[in-house]
Amino acid sequence: MKIGRLATLTGCSVQSIRYYEKEKLLPPMRRSDGNFRLYDPAAVEQLKFIKQCRSLDLSLAEIRQLIELNLQPGMQCDEVNKMVNAHIEHVALRIKELHYLQKQLKSLRASCSINRTIKECGILKNLSVNQK
Repeated sequence: MKIGRLATLTGCSVQSIRYYEKEKLLPPMRRSDGNFRLYDPAAVEQLKFIKQCRSLDLSLAEIRQLIELNLQPGMQCDEVNKMVNAHIEHVALRIKELHYLQKQLKSLRASCSINRTIKECGILKNLSVNQK
């Protein structure tokens, strides 16, 4: 099948598919006489796997590692568990950082009331003070 069909079957854009190929998350595809990439059903499954990993915000490096580990079915899955645990810690840190950001934004928003002019805007004044 051609790339357009693969995109339709997986819900990925053609640009994403080409990017994943460039990043070697998809194996090299054979080419038609007209030099079109030809994909097989395994490419559909691989792309769905990549898409699922991306929905969990896994990095391309993490996905690449999972793909490599998936090629070794007899191996212990300790590395997969370690990776997911590290990702959970990373997500927890990001949540903490986002909560702090939200607190800062709320504080900033509280510095300005309705019916003020731009010259009187507490938000803009605070942002200007914080840059100095």
